[in-house]
Amino acid sequence: MTRHILTTRERWLAFAVLCLGDIMIVLDTTIVNVALPTIKSSLGFNDTGLVWVVNAYLLTFGGFLLLGGRLADLFGQRRLFLIGIVLFTVASAACGLALSQDMLVIARAAQGVGGAVVSAVALSLIMSLFPDGPERVRAMGYFGFVMAGGGSVGVLLGGLLTGLFDWRSIFLVNLPIGGLVLFLSLRLLPEGKGDGSRHLDVAGAVTITASLLLAVYAVVNGEQAGWASGHTLALIGGAVVLLLIFLVIESTVKAPLVPLGLFKLRNISVSNIIGVLWAAAMFAWFFLSALYMQLVLGYGPLQVGLAFLPANLIMGAFSYSLSARLVNRFGIRRPLAAGLACAAAGLALFALAPAADGSFVLHVLPAMLLLGIGAGMAFNPVLLAAMSDVGPQDSGLASGIVNTAFMMGGSLGLAVLASLATARTNHWLAQGAGTPEALTAGYSLAFLVGAVCAGTAAVLGGLLLRERPHGSAEAEPATAH
Repeated sequence: MTRHILTTRERWLAFAVLCLGDIMIVLDTTIVNVALPTIKSSLGFNDTGLVWVVNAYLLTFGGFLLLGGRLADLFGQRRLFLIGIVLFTVASAACGLALSQDMLVIARAAQGVGGAVVSAVALSLIMSLFPDGPERVRAMGYFGFVMAGGGSVGVLLGGLLTGLFDWRSIFLVNLPIGGLVLFLSLRLLPEGKGDGSRHLDVAGAVTITASLLLAVYAVVNGEQAGWASGHTLALIGGAVVLLLIFLVIESTVKAPLVPLGLFKLRNISVSNIIGVLWAAAMFAWFFLSALYMQLVLGYGPLQVGLAFLPANLIMGAFSYSLSARLVNRFGIRRPLAAGLACAAAGLALFALAPAADGSFVLHVLPAMLLLGIGAGMAFNPVLLAAMSDVGPQDSGLASGIVNTAFMMGGSLGLAVLASLATARTNHWLAQGAGTPEALTAGYSLAFLVGAVCAGTAAVLGGLLLRERPHGSAEAEPATAH
């Protein structure tokens, strides 16, 4: 609920603030990867400890998304967004000023909590700002670009900042951005009240958060501990048990954290399955293609970042106008299926890239172009589908669910694909192959599996998503502003 009816200009200004806050969060999922070697030498990390500079963020981000979404519904979306921005910004300062390994890892975990709150709340606030129709489609297109492009922009920005300054700058750059978002949020975001009549399902919150934390920890630590080790199996078993307890709690309590009836809504269920599969494919693109270019083709950090620019530009063009026009004309199903099919083709092309004499124009650019087209087309409809079947009172929860699907799919997919790539690389090395050939063989297998994930998501979206939910695609075609 707001103090007054917002004008069109006020709504779009508020939307811009939400995008600025969210892109800061999305960038942090990839910006750190280019700087890891520098961080390792600066703070004296070994290989095992260095992994947790990334994993600490993934662990808390994936674990707290659902809780963040529901807290926003209960206590007010604007309030939770501000809290998330403050926590993320302060944690970024702690990362940039870290003098020890422990301080950096703890600060990264705090960043993940703040990022989870911001990500869960931003999408639901956008859905509250824009009613069904062309404006919502266009807004979701822009927001889709922020999510799709942020990861690849992070690779470019990480290489640029690390090269010009040092690794601390990739975290300290969040301070002026976070301060600006906080200032603008206080002035531009509409005030609202949460549904104070509801009670927070404490037992449900504890069990699902603990289950997600255990699951993400098992995934991100599986390569080191061994996927079939007692430690990993115990963690996965514990996560499953806690999930079952959570389901029992949600089916019996009066005010559940996650009303299980939500999953009877076809678009919510299907879009979350698509989100898991697609995130696995996207993380394969962001991380494994960067490794291929760096370790096989010999690119430097800045060159790797620049290689993502064509995809970024295409995603920008589609998300700014073309994707919204496609959704308004064809609905959500066909653009989603076509976009995911393009992404699958791009990953398949990466799987064919050679170990020797690889060319950017022949072996990298075509795949990047297809992936840019695919991401630009598909993010808008998948987000619309995920949020289309719920009312405003559950928008924060639905946002948290779809974000959790993406984060868990990305974490799980990256861990599994990286494990497959490592196993195949080691096999080729044991057979006497050279390092570039062995690495390429491993990456090719991972890209192929990622292509299968994206292709499967395309088929599910094309066959199972309910077309034109609530008439949102019935409106006149949107025009870019």
